[in-house]
Amino acid sequence: MALSGLFSACTSTQPGIAPVATGGTGSDVPPPAPREFRAAWVSTVANIDWPSKPNLNAEKQQAEAIAILDRAKALNLNAIVLQVRPSADAIYPSKLEPWSEYLTGLQGQAPQPWYDPLKFWITQAHARGLELHAWFNPYRARNNGARSPAAPNHITRTNPAAVKSYGKYLWMDPGEDSAVKQTLDVVLDVVRRYDIDGVHIDDYFYPYPIEAPGASGAESLALEGKAGKGELDFPDGPSFQRYVSGGGRLDRAGWRRQNVNKLIEALNEEIHREKSWVRFGISPFGIGRPDRRPHGINGFSQYDKLYADVETWLQNGWLDYFTPQLYWAIRQPGQAYGTLLDYWVTQNTRGRHLWPGLFTSRIGAASKEYLPQEIVEQIGVTRTRPAASGHVHFSMVALMQNRKGIGDQLRAGCYSSPALVPATPWLGKTTPGTPSVAAVRKGNGVLLKLAAGSANATYAIWSRHGGRWQFAVAPASRVDWTVPDDVKLGPADAVVVSAVDRLGNESARVQAWRRA
Repeated sequence: MALSGLFSACTSTQPGIAPVATGGTGSDVPPPAPREFRAAWVSTVANIDWPSKPNLNAEKQQAEAIAILDRAKALNLNAIVLQVRPSADAIYPSKLEPWSEYLTGLQGQAPQPWYDPLKFWITQAHARGLELHAWFNPYRARNNGARSPAAPNHITRTNPAAVKSYGKYLWMDPGEDSAVKQTLDVVLDVVRRYDIDGVHIDDYFYPYPIEAPGASGAESLALEGKAGKGELDFPDGPSFQRYVSGGGRLDRAGWRRQNVNKLIEALNEEIHREKSWVRFGISPFGIGRPDRRPHGINGFSQYDKLYADVETWLQNGWLDYFTPQLYWAIRQPGQAYGTLLDYWVTQNTRGRHLWPGLFTSRIGAASKEYLPQEIVEQIGVTRTRPAASGHVHFSMVALMQNRKGIGDQLRAGCYSSPALVPATPWLGKTTPGTPSVAAVRKGNGVLLKLAAGSANATYAIWSRHGGRWQFAVAPASRVDWTVPDDVKLGPADAVVVSAVDRLGNESARVQAWRRA
């Protein structure tokens, strides 16, 4: 069922959404479960989102993580995209890369007392019915704000030939086979060892170009739809010369795009070979290649500058979800949000999930700030496109701080009811087993006893109050769940439950409760 049939637009003239699951007065059959991917990025680089600063003890790090997850659950989000590899380092114990300095202030040093942050995040997210997607930066080796020396097992010391200095950063060279192998090995290590729901990579392939002689970079210019002049070229001459000497015939730009394409294709194949249910997502820069852009769209070309041939990835189906960073306002000249979204809809010929990234952290920014209504309206615009079934906020800090009331507005309007993550049928569409449910009237609600198979990720729960169906989502780990009486509409006179697996497939529904 299209989102437009379930949600009203989130605008100032429509501050609330009609109840998501309304089957009509007296209906005995609940409507389809609402579906929408609602996520936020949690950045660890530079301590943007978590932890709030380096060298917090384990207890404080965990408390901050729980606060983020509780806030996400309270807002009716259903996923967190956690940065686990900010700069060829790790926020989890790894034999391949050192501990991140953003945890402890010193690269290579484990949190104290020792614990596994990624495992903690996954366990706590799943306990709240939230998905946890592990976010990797593919090729950044050292951030310009790094404050501690590289650890002995960091790639800049173990394989310096694969690392290039460019501006104030160090970058792994995508033309070096050993650098590609490093990234693949790191991602697959996490896929094998951790119960993640998705692998997510961002927009850093070849670096954003910098201008000579300074290092202001095209990154900020790109957000304004501009390109720099007098750019320094990335110093990958040795790897390119080896390619040419080996008989390669592509020009340097085509060779660079081929290098990135190979990584994307390999990630897609290898992730699914390890675990078929783990979804692979990419969040590239939001403007397409110049020769295909719609009329009126202009600005930075990731195709020519980052060597990201995003349209090819989509058209080959090398990903499961696509999160273009649409970091411009609805009425931005040259980069209008709706026009960009429509462009990516047309490029998504394989029907992969389209969940655009929103620049929510621009609310309250020192310059070029958004009002909360910009984000609310962008969600509304997205919901009018049936091919776009979700969105991701950058970043969680804006929602944690409730900047200018954005969290309150979302909870009261766009997110007034929970939603399931959209199903991913191309990875599997087997219907899960029917759950076992027992129900009894207890206190001010109906107490459910739940049990389902091992493939269960969540339970979908409908309850009818005063002839209107309400919807809830319970994590698979829950054995007990209470359907509370509605303050205005009274107690439930019917409760229906289904099991939902990790790919979003829903079981047959069970009539759990019916008032005599």
